[in-house]
Amino acid sequence: MKILLLFLILSSTLFTFSQENATFSGSISDFSSGEELIGAKVYTSDHKYGALTNEYGFFSLTLPKGEYSVIISYYGYENQALKLDLNNDIQQNIQLKYKLQELDEVNITGTKENDNITNTEIGVDRLRIEDIDKLPMIFGEKDILKALQLLPGVKTEGEGSAGFTVRGGAADQNLILLDEATVYSASHLLGFFSTFNSDAIKDVTLYKGNQPANFGGRLSSVVDIKMKEGNNKKFQVDGGIGLIASRLTVQGPIVKNKGSFMVSGRRTYADFIAKGFSKELRQSGSQLYFYDLNAKANYKLGEKDRIFISGYFGRDNFIIKDKSFSFNESGEIQESENQFGLQWGNRTGTIRWNHIVNNKLFSNTSLIYSNFDFRIISEDSYGDNYNMFRISSIINDIHLKQDFQWFANSKHKLKFGLDAILHQSIPGMVEYEEDSEYNQSKFKRSTKLPSFEMAAYVSDDFQITKKLNATYGVRFSTFSVLGNGESTFTFDKDGSINDSLFFDKGEVAKNYFNIEPRFALSYAFSSVTSVKAAYARNTQNIHTLSPSISSNPMDIILFTSYHTKPSIADQIAVGWFRNFYDSKLGLKVESYYKNTQNEVDYRNSADFLYSKSIEGELLYGKGRAYGLELQIK
Repeated sequence: MKILLLFLILSSTLFTFSQENATFSGSISDFSSGEELIGAKVYTSDHKYGALTNEYGFFSLTLPKGEYSVIISYYGYENQALKLDLNNDIQQNIQLKYKLQELDEVNITGTKENDNITNTEIGVDRLRIEDIDKLPMIFGEKDILKALQLLPGVKTEGEGSAGFTVRGGAADQNLILLDEATVYSASHLLGFFSTFNSDAIKDVTLYKGNQPANFGGRLSSVVDIKMKEGNNKKFQVDGGIGLIASRLTVQGPIVKNKGSFMVSGRRTYADFIAKGFSKELRQSGSQLYFYDLNAKANYKLGEKDRIFISGYFGRDNFIIKDKSFSFNESGEIQESENQFGLQWGNRTGTIRWNHIVNNKLFSNTSLIYSNFDFRIISEDSYGDNYNMFRISSIINDIHLKQDFQWFANSKHKLKFGLDAILHQSIPGMVEYEEDSEYNQSKFKRSTKLPSFEMAAYVSDDFQITKKLNATYGVRFSTFSVLGNGESTFTFDKDGSINDSLFFDKGEVAKNYFNIEPRFALSYAFSSVTSVKAAYARNTQNIHTLSPSISSNPMDIILFTSYHTKPSIADQIAVGWFRNFYDSKLGLKVESYYKNTQNEVDYRNSADFLYSKSIEGELLYGKGRAYGLELQIK
């Protein structure tokens, strides 16, 4: 109640302004391709008022009525100046031209690039694809997740691994989103490459635990990745050939200036190379490759409505087959066939509807599908004998989101919304033939575990004074464990089964409710120096069980259950930010302390594969992490 009361008191300032205002709103995009620009700036020439475009290129700037000189700018693009006679609301879409750098000319403007000083963001890093292009590449492949591992506070799980940890957390405590869809396993080739083809990516933002209230579900970080929307001006084909894989991207208009599409694919050809050197591989039918496909389309239904459809499909296939010949007891030649392999992949789909309710209220409605599966396959046959052993894990999510952004006035920007997720998972299904020689006494687990997750959030960016800014909000989350028509075991303190409970299909077995407050504050001592502080509580309802040191696609993913509680993390962060040399050089020093409840650990000799119930193999405890991060940019 205290949090809600504070929020209502602070939000009441929205209605204390008596001055008559008007609103300048619209969208900002690239002149040559029509791609919306995220984080473009709109500000008055005296730097008194300003706004940024949201993740869909929309901006809204409310000012006292009058005449203004307005500057529109974005990194790497030419600034555009407008004269506004703002006596009434104005809606205008703006296109910026890419700036060609000339060595014999230096352009000096009065613009101070000090958003990193004045905003409340702490523990946030944004990567532009243009910067990733300049980094060294592994086997000719640009890798977004490898680029993230170069940032302070981010640590790789090991050389050659796409897995990473953030601020002392675990790899499964990172929420990776591709066009709002969850990607559960973000690696190809057992971690050597990430699933993200940078040719299809537009924007990457990393939140290190102090994410806004509209994000939730992980303790350590959120990696928010946006795909390109496609060139709505002209057709364009790009590609590349690397040592491991080749890629091709095609984009162009559906209807010029109204809609566009983008399709980008990548595939390895290690299997073709290997088969060229090995006759046995050619004849056996072995599979050694991965591929991924990104696709996106958008169409403007009118000045206020736009539809986006995007999807990702990726898969790894590593199947080794071989044949051998031997003599049976009768002296006859007998052929033996053996097959062992790994297969895993992600599929996502997102349908989004952007709607401008009015010049201050922006709506985004999303229907999202996420799927992840992996399987280990072992098969062998000789004569009339056939042995098969498979382990599979599957996750299916259906996610519905409704987000609003209300640009109330020059001092307040509110975000609020709802989301709901239906999870269905099988955290490790064991299959084998009835007459297989594999141990029949082992437990065969194939139970579907459904659950339902809901959240509501509200937050406000508040410019208290010219030097003092605050972002405050709260997220309410619930997680319902649903029955599946089978028995649920209960355990004693040693993890042994002592009883069972039965819940019908769809029956709520248990509810978990959490309140997650978020708060951030920045104070600018000058135009180049500021201090910031933030507090955030995050909850997590998913746990990855890995018998190895580093995560891999074969890990078992378990959601919060009747026994396994949500993990909770409280993080406090403070930072000092300073710009030098006309804001060409930025220094930030951040320190954090994170305390975690319900951390998951394993009992000695834990058996995730054959256990009748995985929860009995787990232990729960507390954790803490703290550190200091330094970055010069």
